[in-house]
Amino acid sequence: MRVIALKLENYRNLNNDIILPCDGVNVICGDNAQGKTNLIEALWLFCGGHSFRPGKDSEVICWNKKNARLEMRFFGQEREQTAKLCFFSGKKTVEINGVEKKSAAALIEKFCAVVFSPEHLNLIKRGPGERRRFIDSAICREKLKNAVLLSKYNRLLSQRNSLLKNISKNPSIRETLPVWDEQLIKIGAALTRKRLEYIEILTKSAEKYHSGISNSREKLEIRYISTAGITADDDIYKAEKKLGDELKKRNDEDIRTGITNAGPHRDDIEILINAKSARSFASQGQQRSAVLSLKLAEASVLKERMGEEPVVLLDDVLSELDSSRRDYLLNELTGCQVFITCCEDSGSEQLKSGKIFNVRNGEISDVSALGSGHGD
Repeated sequence: MRVIALKLENYRNLNNDIILPCDGVNVICGDNAQGKTNLIEALWLFCGGHSFRPGKDSEVICWNKKNARLEMRFFGQEREQTAKLCFFSGKKTVEINGVEKKSAAALIEKFCAVVFSPEHLNLIKRGPGERRRFIDSAICREKLKNAVLLSKYNRLLSQRNSLLKNISKNPSIRETLPVWDEQLIKIGAALTRKRLEYIEILTKSAEKYHSGISNSREKLEIRYISTAGITADDDIYKAEKKLGDELKKRNDEDIRTGITNAGPHRDDIEILINAKSARSFASQGQQRSAVLSLKLAEASVLKERMGEEPVVLLDDVLSELDSSRRDYLLNELTGCQVFITCCEDSGSEQLKSGKIFNVRNGEISDVSALGSGHGD
């Protein structure tokens, strides 16, 4: 999958323009607050209409304009295709191959990318919720039925928690708890197994990428920590039994606290570098490398499941990385189209083959094409 051309009109601070990237690595240079991340965001929006940054859709419209438009020509599913996103105050519209769609979600089945931004460092820096969201987002993008499974679990969990809060006021309703638990156990065990299956595939790719990024100096490990003790070796029946036993054991605690204290909503993913916790012991550069490895592994899994390479979008990745790690990202990610932003020219100087763009005050300049595979 690759972007052939991107047309921008009234999009944030970027000048109206048409960008023609190469099929390989595209480096986007410029000082802070010039519009580099806006360009990465514009590409990502074609993955489903939602930004990786907080804010309203209307905020993408240039401050003195009434609407904004993005158009993209891309190659995917063995043919050239087009997509268009239009943003108005309070709404947006989407067209795919000239046909208007009801929702921007229709883009998910057409264009696929993986994005890294500095906010993704929270996968390591913050609590378990960030890591659960990363895994759940990945498995939901992979299959729609996984999104349905997660939605069902969250709904059942909310209903069970509501019941737990009411038991203290009306103890007689405690006898209805096993009915809710039966449903929660079935859905929760299935969700945990989906996560474990994904982690197992993700880990293999992440270890390979991290070895490359660190020049084989570090070993990355990813472990799923289940509050019910469910492991990758457990079949669905054993997973259900373990979760059921843990819920039963914690019934009194759940009633006292008014929340469900075990289940996939309490699970975590542990990230280790050289057998030590990345959160506690890794440097800024090591943490950045670990998250990058996870995102590149996510792209690898998507390729395996979808049959084609997703576009890789890397925002502000080169800072805090040493020369060998930068070299790997710029010159060793072959077979896929990559967009990398950087604040300093030193990153682009290491690029051996690809295309360099400069962004200044919203104006995007095509600086140079190096080696083979540059765009027309």
